[in-house]
Amino acid sequence: MLTRRGFSLVELLVAMVLLGIVSMAIYRVLVNNQRVYLAQTQRIDLQQNIRAAETILPAEFRELDASENDIKAMSATSLQIRAMRWLGFVCQRPVMGVPLNNNPTMIIRGGAPGQPSFYGSRAPDGNKDSLLIYYDGNQANPMDDWWARARLSGGAAAVCPTGGTGLLLTMPAIQLDPSPLGASPNVAGAITVGAPVRGFEVVTYQLYRPAGDTSWYLGLQPAGQAMQPLIGPLLPNGLTFSYFDVAGAVTNNPTLVARIDVAVRARTARAVRSGGSADLRATVDSVNISVALRNNRRW
Repeated sequence: MLTRRGFSLVELLVAMVLLGIVSMAIYRVLVNNQRVYLAQTQRIDLQQNIRAAETILPAEFRELDASENDIKAMSATSLQIRAMRWLGFVCQRPVMGVPLNNNPTMIIRGGAPGQPSFYGSRAPDGNKDSLLIYYDGNQANPMDDWWARARLSGGAAAVCPTGGTGLLLTMPAIQLDPSPLGASPNVAGAITVGAPVRGFEVVTYQLYRPAGDTSWYLGLQPAGQAMQPLIGPLLPNGLTFSYFDVAGAVTNNPTLVARIDVAVRARTARAVRSGGSADLRATVDSVNISVALRNNRRW
């Protein structure tokens, strides 16, 4: 004869109630942990955006010399500049003292990252790079030193006359602009062996909203290419440029800029709760950057 009894209905109800209470507590812990995790990851992404702005923009702007027309156009939300991409040194100079529109050539030492006497993030690119070549002019007169401009049309591996790896650069022409310190005539030998050659591309940094997107970004547009989002999302007023001369006064003249101040105001990509049952909203953070341009008297 069986003498063991089962659970009564009351016992089952009590057990189910207790199980529900415990399950609800565990669920609330999991939901809260998920909210904290989402808020933390969004905050991390936001801070990474801020750090990217602090890294990229000063590195670009410190290379600028306003007096040499490195700033092509500027406004409160847009800045177009000559962005330096590499530096090399002449080991076989171009022929000067003759017409300079006949595809002059020269060899620079190195010619790619990691090779001796070449400095930059990438190798020269004939599709988008232009050149600034140090022009010594009359070597007995420092008042005519300046930069000759050229557009790069091609490059090929070469050997420097003194030995070592080099890159043969071909230019459709070399353009000589008058120096503000004196004339820069087309003098034979004016570009010497060892003269620095700076490769640059014209780029635009701008507050930008892609078509069909509701978010704003710091956009980057190399010359001849489409604008692309670089840092973001930002607030609608998320990017502001301010320009100052050597006296610290605001200036609208691109050739007189000695300092550029940048304000970047970013937000999280998703709305998050700051805690508990707070409303969902985007977290906002900002950074102010002040960059002194090279070759100015004060900054």
